[in-house]
Amino acid sequence: MEFAVHATGLVKTYGELRAVDGVDLQIPQGSFYGIAGPNGAGKSTTLRMLTGLLQPDAGNADVGGVTVWPNPLKAKSLLGFVPDNPVLFERLTAPEMLQYAGMLRGMNPAVIAERATELLHVLDLEDGRDRLIADFSLGMLKRIGLGVALLHNPRVIVLDEPFGALDPVNAQVIEDLLQRFRAGGGTVVFASHVMDVVQRLCDRVVVIAQGRVVAEGTVDEIAQGRNLQDAFVDLVGGRDLAEGELTWLSSWSD
Repeated sequence: MEFAVHATGLVKTYGELRAVDGVDLQIPQGSFYGIAGPNGAGKSTTLRMLTGLLQPDAGNADVGGVTVWPNPLKAKSLLGFVPDNPVLFERLTAPEMLQYAGMLRGMNPAVIAERATELLHVLDLEDGRDRLIADFSLGMLKRIGLGVALLHNPRVIVLDEPFGALDPVNAQVIEDLLQRFRAGGGTVVFASHVMDVVQRLCDRVVVIAQGRVVAEGTVDEIAQGRNLQDAFVDLVGGRDLAEGELTWLSSWSD
């Protein structure tokens, strides 16, 4: 099996907090791969180390045959990354943002223009092409952020909570484009704590809790015949908390 991303022993510590504690990942080429975990589990930190935005204290990652550290710029040429809140220039329009991103990557202006036109159409942003990004809704921001990440035709697209707080229409537009990317041979990696999305979209999933991998496999292997959310809660220890006693709750007498 060929791996699009291979990480070994990733560690990141902030003061006394070990946010990521020896994470290993083997993400198959052409897969839709989910990184699941509760808030504060270390998902975002892991993604930033995979994409060359944050240097690990120990361990390393390989993307498309390129070792991320000490080659983050070369690795980034193979990657597209969309954070939870995309960092965009609000005084630009969507076409201007795509043009700027392409210029930063040294792309041919004609190629930038052609791809930008296609992306604006597929992302359903043509009607808003003359609006400043400052006036975009959250869904539009997520869509143009994805467009920027895909513009240079990366091998791997990495997303942090791509469907969080999105309405069904915006979520469907993003999902459709990600499926197109995958159908063309690309690999999609995304972090989420929304298990129904992970269960519906992903081939494989890794569950991270307190900075460590607690389970990895196909969705069916992790779920073991159950709803993925139930399996997830058991894996990360949420069931004990949910079943803790609150003697006063529902104690009203008739």
